[in-house]
Amino acid sequence: MHSSTPAASIDPDRAAPGALPIRVLPSHLVNQIAAGEVVERPAAVAKELLENSLDAGAARIEIEVEQGGIKRLRVRDDGRGIPPGQLALALARHATSKLADLTDLEAVATLGFRGEALPSIASVSRLTLTSRVADQGSGHEVMVGPDGTPGELRPAAHPPGTTVDVRDLFYNTPARRKFLRTDKTEFGHLEQVVRRIALARPELGLRLRHNGRTVLDLAPAGVDPALVRARLETLLGQGFGDQALWLDEQAVGLRLSGWVLRPAFSRSQPDQQFFYVNGRMVRDKLVTHAVRQAFSDVLHQARHPAYVLFLDLPPRLVDVNVHPTKQEVRFREGRQVHDFIFSGLKRRLAVGSLGAVGEGTASAAVAGLEWSDPGPSDGLRPLSRADLGTAAPGTGRLPLGVAEGSAGLYAAGLAFQRPGESGTTVAESAAPGWGTALPATDGEAPPLGFALAQLGGVYLLAQNAAGLIIVDIHAAHERIGYERLKSAWGAGGIVSAPLLVPVSLHVSPREADLLETHGQVLTGLGLVIDRLDLGTLAVREVPALLRDADLERLVRDLLSDLAVHGESARVDEEVNRVLSTMACHGAVRANRRLTLDEMNALLRAMERVERADQCNHGRPTWIQVTQVELDRLFSRGR
Repeated sequence: MHSSTPAASIDPDRAAPGALPIRVLPSHLVNQIAAGEVVERPAAVAKELLENSLDAGAARIEIEVEQGGIKRLRVRDDGRGIPPGQLALALARHATSKLADLTDLEAVATLGFRGEALPSIASVSRLTLTSRVADQGSGHEVMVGPDGTPGELRPAAHPPGTTVDVRDLFYNTPARRKFLRTDKTEFGHLEQVVRRIALARPELGLRLRHNGRTVLDLAPAGVDPALVRARLETLLGQGFGDQALWLDEQAVGLRLSGWVLRPAFSRSQPDQQFFYVNGRMVRDKLVTHAVRQAFSDVLHQARHPAYVLFLDLPPRLVDVNVHPTKQEVRFREGRQVHDFIFSGLKRRLAVGSLGAVGEGTASAAVAGLEWSDPGPSDGLRPLSRADLGTAAPGTGRLPLGVAEGSAGLYAAGLAFQRPGESGTTVAESAAPGWGTALPATDGEAPPLGFALAQLGGVYLLAQNAAGLIIVDIHAAHERIGYERLKSAWGAGGIVSAPLLVPVSLHVSPREADLLETHGQVLTGLGLVIDRLDLGTLAVREVPALLRDADLERLVRDLLSDLAVHGESARVDEEVNRVLSTMACHGAVRANRRLTLDEMNALLRAMERVERADQCNHGRPTWIQVTQVELDRLFSRGR
């Protein structure tokens, strides 16, 4: 017979063997746990304190740092201040003036709102909070004791505003302190936070000092373009203002504004990428994907774009309460936001710094640079869908009319030499002349001016209103040819071609399921893919230009994009890669002698084509040397 213990004899307050009883944690320990999420290092402390100052309406903030912020971090602002009776309450957990009820949380309009930062910071440091409201004669301060309890309220001399003085960070949590890096490294992180705030708020005066040395001292720039530009160059380096393109797009209640560096001046690291949502610096996968996709056709894959961009939208359309540090957000209409960012950036990059408004028809009908349809009399013709969309049966190769080499690109209007001619070109019939007068014009000179001469068989020299223009002839002609090939390719949609031997590949069942939900998308991309079993696919038709591509890699990457983003630009990218190669082979080679008419026709075509600022590989196609810069080189005007 088995014995059992009557239920009535079990002590409900007795813990299981080896277990601690459930109990409410002390407030100080709760704050220290919260600090683990909010206070990672001195930079995180600076971020929280700076955001509080901005929410308080500060016009100027001073940051004093010692030993990278580990020894001391003091933030002083001239904001509204905190009344004496609320100083101790400001240090209480979940105490905030920024939210009142749940409806406020659904449309947060401030940078901070959780009410966790100050008590969390105070629990792992020696914190003093001093503040004064403008209409009061003196300020008051509160010091937090070792147990996290605010001390007595004391009068203190202080100008209107608030100062938070944080000393000896992690002094009472040595396990956290040993994970901190050197003073130099920690200050580097902290300085980056300050720079992000300064970029987002040009109207803010800001000073940063480290170990008694002034690192940044920024006067308010307001909306003055010259001051804003100077502030950009102070924060991001000399030259950023010169090479940055201003962007301002608005649609469906969204606005995207800011600066994007021309692709020719991309960076080896993603160290100058600043994106703000309603003034809040964020790192978001959706945003990153949209930006990268917009740059895909003008940037080498190993390079990174640089930008300072601001997305403004109604607060109810974005959830900022998805991460304790508020560095991540969730958009309620993610696809709409993604497409808006992508299309706005793509349009701005297409225009570039020339202000092109579309290709149109080049005004100069000369030599081999006539871009409009000249008719059948001279042997040139527009590129047809048959040229690009039909491969020789069983070969998987493009037809001879658009094969590699410049001869195959007459149809696109890309080659200087005419069909049927051999040995010489019209460009060789006359050498560029020096000292030729600029053509007379009724209005202002065009953006790229008029050609003067050719240098070293590689560069075109031209004069415009600002000074000297230097053009890389091959790079410019390559971009023009590439853009026109893309236009011709896209005019009638993607033409697919069957594969004689289908390509089989194995994927996960989840990826194979995407064929059911995205079948129309794949068909529109020129892909016909069958599902043979749970995880086996057969590729039967592909875009004609991609018959020689790595189809297995392409399909895998495409399915991965569809799984994560619900869309993919892989096929377009692969087609563009092929067209880029064709344009490169068809572009003007080095040491080709061009006439002035041919050079001027090239300049006019550059002004009309999209993305003319850089070649297909992301390098610049032209540079401007102003008259002032030329005078400086020759010490004129001194």
